[in-house]
Amino acid sequence: MKLIEGKTALITGASRGIGRSIALKYAREGANVAFSDIKYDEQAASLENQIKEFGVKVKGYASDAGSFEESEKLINNVLNDFGKIDILVNNAGITRDNLLLRLSEQDWDLVIKVNLKSVFNLTKAVQRIMLKQRSGSIINMSSVVGIEGNAGQSNYSASKAGLIGFTKSIAQELGSRNIRCNAIAPGFIETEMTAKLPEDVREVWINDIPLKRAGKTDDVANIALFLASDLSDYVTGQVISVCGGMHT
Repeated sequence: MKLIEGKTALITGASRGIGRSIALKYAREGANVAFSDIKYDEQAASLENQIKEFGVKVKGYASDAGSFEESEKLINNVLNDFGKIDILVNNAGITRDNLLLRLSEQDWDLVIKVNLKSVFNLTKAVQRIMLKQRSGSIINMSSVVGIEGNAGQSNYSASKAGLIGFTKSIAQELGSRNIRCNAIAPGFIETEMTAKLPEDVREVWINDIPLKRAGKTDDVANIALFLASDLSDYVTGQVISVCGGMHT
């Protein structure tokens, strides 16, 4: 028996990186997968084709997670196409790094909108479905930076820290209806974003990690699978760091 066979998952920001690995992991474990990104491009199309190979239902959507209106529309479309939503992974996120001295108001607002407001948008829209079902798992993608902070990332850190507070609050609000809400806090993970970092910067990061290696997107996807499955049936309101010991 596959871990989440027959369940329906919606994953935002899934065309690449961590979101893509989660989508593929869920499909491999028997879930039907709906996923979204800001636009439906070649990477989204290739992900859809990959997921089809697992014999589950899949559909990709172009949707701005930072828009309340588009998020509500997305949830309604997924419900119409799939009939239910058992798992929501709020993974959409961006960075606009700079020291506060040079950080623009626009870059502050954009990061808060995409990283934090999106989680409010999607969670508010999906809760009515999960409340009716009296079940559901909501998984929010935070970061170790949201726990420890990081110079040059005050906007990103604030968005990811806010997400942790939101997660704990929603776990308390919805727990009596058998709806769980947890957060994952990745550390230094090999993605397209981190691949662009200078080699000396990468070495500094890796030397600070007790396991002495960068994480893989699959490392994060494994925790997302655990939180989506019945294996975590008594786990809610938690923040699980996937960082190789970088944060303790």
